[in-house]
Amino acid sequence: MKKNFDKCLSMLLHHEGGFINHADDPGGPTNLGVTQKVYEEWVGHKVTIEDMKNLDFTKVAPIYRKNYFDGVRFDDLPSGVDWSVVDWGVNSGPGRAAKALQRIIGSTADGAIGPKTLQAVADMEPREIIEKMHDARQRFYERLSTFETFGRGWTRRNKETLEQALRML
Repeated sequence: MKKNFDKCLSMLLHHEGGFINHADDPGGPTNLGVTQKVYEEWVGHKVTIEDMKNLDFTKVAPIYRKNYFDGVRFDDLPSGVDWSVVDWGVNSGPGRAAKALQRIIGSTADGAIGPKTLQAVADMEPREIIEKMHDARQRFYERLSTFETFGRGWTRRNKETLEQALRML
């Protein structure tokens, strides 16, 4: 829901944390959840590690809005479902989260949330969607080759997202 943007962005940035540059993370240098590649695409030029370390809320909020929140039709989803979908979208790509939502609601899983997907979402209980999103996300994580390295954090984040989304109902 449109009214949830600020609240969800705040929860998201809590999950994403600050600057990291983990050798096993294919995203490379990342700050507030924004990878160097994404930031370079956003600003239209190469950036330094120092630029990445200096990212702040004002620089990342419009990136999240355009690339992730708008990408999963956040404003058009019911409260709680919006958070469940966008957090997975940030963590694993908006297309993956959108397809998971579409499979859960029995819609064509094409990754483009349109009127038919939104109607199918409206026809299903938000609690059921949220719980199934959590389960599908966990199964996805457990199949990744990097689960041994990052799985504990992903599992914690997924559980927190479930709890937060259910509280939004």
